Amino acid sequence: MSPDTSSTSVAVAFCPHPPALLPGLGGGPGVETDRLRIACGEALQTVLGMRPDVVLVVGAGPPGVRYGAGDAADLTAWGAAGRLPFAGRVRPGGHLLPLAHAVGARLLDEAGHSGTRLGVAPDDLADALTQLPGPVGILAMGAGAGPGVATALAAGDAAALAASGAPGPESWVAVGSVLAGRSVTARVLLDEGAPGDGHLVADWLLADVPDGVPGWLQ
Repeated sequence: MSPDTSSTSVAVAFCPHPPALLPGLGGGPGVETDRLRIACGEALQTVLGMRPDVVLVVGAGPPGVRYGAGDAADLTAWGAAGRLPFAGRVRPGGHLLPLAHAVGARLLDEAGHSGTRLGVAPDDLADALTQLPGPVGILAMGAGAGPGVATALAAGDAAALAASGAPGPESWVAVGSVLAGRSVTARVLLDEGAPGDGHLVADWLLADVPDGVPGWLQ
């Protein structure tokens, strides 16, 4: 059963999570990576411009595990060196971040977000939202989206996104499920590459458009 989010202000950034977005990877600046990074940054400005109490980073990972302060990614898993904290300083015994949450943390750092962030798996998104009554930002990490997913994102159709199933990233399907029935203002910021193997970036706003959010002012 989906949580009642009908009165909660929500903004969502939909971003992919290639390892190239992590520090020390990608082989230096490249046009494709730069475009992707810029598009993700713009989507996050929509999320952060709403001044959310919490940013939920939702991506593939073990259900029931929540990522927060002290947890970190071991970058050697993707061919780089060092550790990337999810929030705050790395602490001994913290959870190891999956790729989706590692890239999400990096994108939030680059966007200048210093507020509260919480990482969850798709299956735990609905439960996390029930505990967050204030404005909520969601950074939904996913990859391999098919053409039906792009259409649903562009239309702001949460129900269609929820119904996209296996062709769509599990985290994006979860977002569609918890927001179905809400009125969405939607933008696709990047859609390139072959369906299922390209980069797709979008943002959704389920709230009054706040002043100062680039791209949303008419």
